[in-house]
Amino acid sequence: MAFSILISLFLLQFLNLASSQSFIGVNYGQVADNLPSPSATAKLLQSTAVQKVRLYGADPAMIKALANTGIGIVIGAANGEIPALASDPNFATQWINSNVLAHYPASKIILITVGNEVLLTNDQNLISQLLPAMQNMQRALSAAALSGQVKVSTVHSMAILSRSDPPSSGLFNPAYQDTLRRLLQFQKDNGSPLAVNPYPFFAYQSDPRPETLAFCLFQPNSGRVDSGNGIKYMNMFDAQVDAVRSALNAMGFNDVEILVAETGWPYNGDSNEAGPGVENARAYNGNLVAHLRSMVGTPLMPGKSVDTYIFALYDEDLKPGPASERSFGLFKPDLSMTYDIGLSKISLTPSTPKTPSPKPTKACWCVPKAGVSDAQLQASLDYACGQGIDCGPIQPGGACFEPNTRASHASYAMNLYYQMSAKNPWNCDFSETATLTSQNPSYNGCIYPGGSA
Repeated sequence: MAFSILISLFLLQFLNLASSQSFIGVNYGQVADNLPSPSATAKLLQSTAVQKVRLYGADPAMIKALANTGIGIVIGAANGEIPALASDPNFATQWINSNVLAHYPASKIILITVGNEVLLTNDQNLISQLLPAMQNMQRALSAAALSGQVKVSTVHSMAILSRSDPPSSGLFNPAYQDTLRRLLQFQKDNGSPLAVNPYPFFAYQSDPRPETLAFCLFQPNSGRVDSGNGIKYMNMFDAQVDAVRSALNAMGFNDVEILVAETGWPYNGDSNEAGPGVENARAYNGNLVAHLRSMVGTPLMPGKSVDTYIFALYDEDLKPGPASERSFGLFKPDLSMTYDIGLSKISLTPSTPKTPSPKPTKACWCVPKAGVSDAQLQASLDYACGQGIDCGPIQPGGACFEPNTRASHASYAMNLYYQMSAKNPWNCDFSETATLTSQNPSYNGCIYPGGSA
């Protein structure tokens, strides 16, 4: 009876987990000559916990393939379409008719991005046309009675910030501030998010020290204290996103949401590139997914996960530049995983617990030391859950979700990581925040796997 209840709890947790990933998206780039068919790609996405996909254009075949899947779709108008969109409302109406109304609502289009990193082109004519293009797109949506269902935004590079370190000092570049103020007022009025492309990978490339790598990969590290507000940051992703939050707040747009339109880590690169590699890519993307699932948020936006689109679904083998540019794909053209970051629904399914063979040795468990900060506990929790262990029991509905505290969740995850590892003392270190104990920490229906010393 108890076993069946435990399995039911696992399955309930799994269903909650698989249905509550609305904040996890993926980018679908098409600068390639070996991509799987749209129908195969749609089936692949349905086999994952990914709930949203971002297209860089409005490929009708891909939009149709995603019909009736429930997957949210972001479509884009190219930079080259901005002049026509800005100058001709009829062009905007035709664009909406062809790319949205022709597919909606079977294909769940949720956002239109007008242009990509337009401000960084420094083309003043194009920049001046960006807001009128977005306004005409918004009017066309309103005329089609879709203004509440489909939002309009544009995507920015992190280079729109003139200052980002520490995060509390985040400011937009003065050269872009007037343009951004008008864009943000439009977005505030229409409830659309500011879309940015934070890449801790590039931050590491500019500061390739081991401690920076751990900070960028969500791995255990000593953290970085924000001198402006005393907050300790445990990973670069949170720091970059909060720098954007600070810049928005400094301009008075506290209620404009942030969307991470791109972030990722390449699994391969040229010999002179710092950082690319399968293990680093798995660590970054896997720990990012675990961090988003934890719902802890960022220090300046706690308790929720920012919508995040991982770059990318497939490699784009026709892209120019260093090898890393062609090595971001989570999946290969044959639809197999490049590496596993825990997105597959199959890998999320709880396996039947196995009874370990009894060993005549002293049982021991890995638990946090007393006095460890929540920030350090969260870093250890993200790291452990990003290493392929089943953190389902500490998700809502799981047997170990209650008490819903950072310490309790971290304790379960750290112990499970230790039990699944080689059980060396350093597997229960977590930057000197954990220790081994002979006291079984299991409680009520929450069973901690026990190892041996």
